Amino acid sequence: MFGISLLGWVHTLGSLPAIPLAIYMFARYGRIVPRSRSGVVYFISMLLGATTVFLVAHQSASYGIGAATILLLLTGYGIGRISSLGRAGKYLETICLSLTAFLLMVPAVSETLRRVPDGHPFVTDLKSPLLLGCQGILLVILIVGLTAQIIHLRRQDRIAAFASPAKMSAE
Repeated sequence: MFGISLLGWVHTLGSLPAIPLAIYMFARYGRIVPRSRSGVVYFISMLLGATTVFLVAHQSASYGIGAATILLLLTGYGIGRISSLGRAGKYLETICLSLTAFLLMVPAVSETLRRVPDGHPFVTDLKSPLLLGCQGILLVILIVGLTAQIIHLRRQDRIAAFASPAKMSAE
């Protein structure tokens, strides 16, 4: 079905939960929150998808996306634990994890358009205007989303500073 091998299905179904989890966390928290239940499942799902891509990929760009996703995922989940970064850690964490969601969606949209409907896909060429348009929309969503997240984090910092100026000056 859809020309996907058994290992391809493990890759696809393993990484699939990350999509609704990312949407849920973006809607609820304004960002991917690594130290939440949803964040833990997101991490596992993303790591499974990113590591299995090396076994199923047919294009060299897929290896780069997989490696970048793993690097950003590990950085995003680890950087929040470095207390010496202070508030900057939350910004870096947010940027890294938002980029992982973007790197998941680019191949997910591309593969879906290239496989659906079965036997007569919407896209047969990687330079298709439909595919390039969808990828462009994802890039715009990333830019707007990251901007909104950073503004939201800055507002939270300002509210925290206003609420407890003694605490902020101690940092």
